[in-house]
Amino acid sequence: MKPTELTRRTLLATVAATTLGLGAVTVQAQSPENVLIVGQIAEPKALDPAAVTAVNDFRILMNVFDGLVRYKDGTLEVEPALATDWTISDDGTVYTFALRDGVMFHDGSGFNADAVKYNFDRMLDESHPQHGTGPFPLSFFFSAVSSVDVIDPMTVQFTLNAPYAPFLSNLAYPTGLIVSPASVEMHGSDVGRNPSGTGAFKFVEWRSNEAVVVEANPDYWDGAPELQTVVFRPITDANTRTAEMLAGGIDLMVEVPPVSLSEFQGDAFTVHEQAGPHVWFLILNAKEGPFADVRVRQAANYAINKEAIVNDVLEGTAAVAAGPTPPAFAWAYNESLEPYPYDPEKARAMIAEAGADGAELTFYVTEGGSGMLDPVAMGTAIQADLEAVGFEVTIETYEWNTFLGQVNPGLEGKADMAEMAWMTNDPDTLPFLALRTGAWPDKGGFNSGYYSNPEVDRLLEAARAATDQNERALLYQEMQTIVQEDAPWVFVANWKQNAVTSDRVGNFSLQPSFFLLLDEVTKN
Repeated sequence: MKPTELTRRTLLATVAATTLGLGAVTVQAQSPENVLIVGQIAEPKALDPAAVTAVNDFRILMNVFDGLVRYKDGTLEVEPALATDWTISDDGTVYTFALRDGVMFHDGSGFNADAVKYNFDRMLDESHPQHGTGPFPLSFFFSAVSSVDVIDPMTVQFTLNAPYAPFLSNLAYPTGLIVSPASVEMHGSDVGRNPSGTGAFKFVEWRSNEAVVVEANPDYWDGAPELQTVVFRPITDANTRTAEMLAGGIDLMVEVPPVSLSEFQGDAFTVHEQAGPHVWFLILNAKEGPFADVRVRQAANYAINKEAIVNDVLEGTAAVAAGPTPPAFAWAYNESLEPYPYDPEKARAMIAEAGADGAELTFYVTEGGSGMLDPVAMGTAIQADLEAVGFEVTIETYEWNTFLGQVNPGLEGKADMAEMAWMTNDPDTLPFLALRTGAWPDKGGFNSGYYSNPEVDRLLEAARAATDQNERALLYQEMQTIVQEDAPWVFVANWKQNAVTSDRVGNFSLQPSFFLLLDEVTKN
């Protein structure tokens, strides 16, 4: 038996033992040296970068795949990865990338310009033979790409239909990660269960509702990782995840509930925090029902005591949001905006004026998910605040992936409001994908509340085409003012992400991108 097989058997036995004890973990588990066990918030939906949207999945993918570019450690600035350098035409529409030589996919096939073209054609070209391996929900990120051309084996060129300022940043996002064409050809629509990239870790297996296992890629172009194996375990219940961390069943826990942070004081654990571009909000159904009236949408913003949610439910781990753009994008953020104040009397008056007294609301809440903070407790507090001003609110609670399946196709005919959180890489991303008229669900976007304002559409189109950052900033700031007034969402919180590591884990840090980068992490 090979040493790696022995280690894997020991590892999986450890995982199985801790899994069986989820309800009451009392014995300190000892996972093997150089094996990191990560407590994830949910089962991944897929391991195909082009086919998923959740940060929960991205945390795995960023360790298995690379993109042409990546975010520099500790920043959202772009640096080379599978591309060593690039040039941009004077008009901002042609990007030419020189590719890194000698890189191999984990399945043994070679990385080259043909592989890059294959990935983007699969996502963007409906006539591509493997387009059916989608859907590709974030292909919006590359909607400006009119063609991808192979110049020579190690040079690839993207031609855009117009200047598009977020292009490089979007290439660094998981949607831009490069999958082995050979793996797509072999596995077809099952490629999301059989991933092959060029990253620091190779996929080993996915045991449904138990673990995704990856192991070190000794030939990684950026240096072999320190860890031998990483196990991503889905533990959807936050209290169970906390108990596992305290008992030693996992080495790294992401998205620690605010009420649990105090349990990780002392030398045995390290609590990590990192501000990032996050916003937690309520999508309001602006197409039908009470929230089709802007006065009722504004009233909901006045009715909800966001300060109490931030201070009492989230234990001060977030700030009250003032609009759709997180303040982490300092250059684009409209500092003149103030959050809607808590004013239930004003809310009641506006509801009465709109004739919405006693309106019945269906409210979708999730048990937990990427960036969702403490969604059940937050949903319960929001329900109480809305009922205090005259609404009748019925909560429907769903597991995360089921929740996304309900919300992403749109709220029409189903619900009046839904919780949501986004963590984005550019101030363009969230409003373009979730506030633009062209992003209604039937048009392929995430505007699940059907908000529409032609001036917002115009500002967003202009901002993504602007080549001057100061001009972009002014356009985004004007957009924020209009959106806050229109109130298509209830703007609730901007969060600081957190994680906890055991004292056996070294060289770990959180990233402002909210991804987990584990190639330099150690464990004794």
